[in-house]
Amino acid sequence: MYNGYANKLEDIVKSKMLFTGLIALVIIIASTTPRADEVAVTVYNSNLGVISETRTLTFEKGIHNLAYRDVPSQIDPASVRFTVDGGKSVAILEQNFAYDLVSPDKVFEKYIDSDVDLVGEDDAIFSGKLLAFGGGYLTLQEDDGKIRMVSSGKVSDVTFPSLPEGLITRPTLFWLYNSTQQGSLKTTVGYQTSGLNWSAEYVGTLNADENKIDLAGWSSIDNNSGKTYKDATLKLIAGDIHRADQPMIRGGRAEKFSMTAEAADSYGFEEKAFFEYHMYTLPRKATVADRETKQISLFDPASTAVTKIFSYRPDRNQTDVNVAVKFANRADAGLGMPLPAGRVRIFKADTDGSLILLGEDRIKHTPRDEEMKLTVGTAFDVKAELRMMDQRNISKYVNEYDYEIEIRNRKTEAITVNVEKNLYGNWTIKSSTLPYKKKDISTVTFDVHAKAGETVVLKMTVSINSR
Repeated sequence: MYNGYANKLEDIVKSKMLFTGLIALVIIIASTTPRADEVAVTVYNSNLGVISETRTLTFEKGIHNLAYRDVPSQIDPASVRFTVDGGKSVAILEQNFAYDLVSPDKVFEKYIDSDVDLVGEDDAIFSGKLLAFGGGYLTLQEDDGKIRMVSSGKVSDVTFPSLPEGLITRPTLFWLYNSTQQGSLKTTVGYQTSGLNWSAEYVGTLNADENKIDLAGWSSIDNNSGKTYKDATLKLIAGDIHRADQPMIRGGRAEKFSMTAEAADSYGFEEKAFFEYHMYTLPRKATVADRETKQISLFDPASTAVTKIFSYRPDRNQTDVNVAVKFANRADAGLGMPLPAGRVRIFKADTDGSLILLGEDRIKHTPRDEEMKLTVGTAFDVKAELRMMDQRNISKYVNEYDYEIEIRNRKTEAITVNVEKNLYGNWTIKSSTLPYKKKDISTVTFDVHAKAGETVVLKMTVSINSR
């Protein structure tokens, strides 16, 4: 009986060695796939990346198979483009994309209804046909037909005779090709992939007098495509490209694990107009690692004059007055550059030098020579109130309304509050204690000047004809 046990254990060891060797062989094959000689990565704002790789591949003359490994798990296989330098000596006849990667669950799944060996506590050996796994148990049918359920927590080792067919260690394109030449050829392979995205991040710092802002721009690049792009030529496209309806993305978005940042003095992006978009090209190679957020400077910090604006929108909020900063994106004002859509954080330094966050806003794609307004927050020391004081029926179709808008300035300095009131229908302002401007068909604006500590009441009468 001891000899039988020893022989069985020896068979398991040999089987385990065979399985380990097969795994090692697969890893060696994958690792010996030629790395890309050159990689170019173009990232869009819409969960899209376009990749171009130059690799030297070995072909045999005639019709053969080739595995093109190290592609992202979120690749769009239908977008693959293949060319050979110097002519059309190789043609791709068929392509299959395999992404069923090796994992314990996948191996168990492939071995349902097959024989396996389990080693449990005290080197107890269980052999039989694997019927099921999960829920903390492995279910075996032994040679005598009995069903045994082995607690997976008590299993120290599982051996399989070979790597199941169809499982691979990394996503792979399998090609059937026809070649008129034999040997090593330089090829270019291009494809699209999901899981790549970028957005602009801006940091603005107000000076002590709050009349200037230093603005720095960063690109924030997310890579969840399932592949690391090493020493790549990196391009970013700012703009909204039109895309056809896409099927559901396989696998979904992966979790972000880490972030790297590269300072502004390490040669940031070079910008240029490209078709109806703007392109930002990094003038050096960069590695975009999988499951990582990478930040690189978009432009050197720039300084421009700003104006603080107080605004009251009673149809949105009856009491709060918002504060914003406005500036011109012009060269003669210190900026004058295309600003991709993104988030802007606004800070101001305290007397001890520490930066205090004042607020955040988002901007859309903004070309040069446009005015920009960034909402910072709600003014603490400025309050407002809208009151309807009277309503009169002048005729069957005409009504008049008396409004009062009160602005209370509790600050120690004078301010101007821009009031924007919505009026609907065929309206006419019969009287107003302050000048007004018609912004559009349904909006009228007033500039209310309030001295330090002053309360100002704007009164107006509006006539609305419903006919």
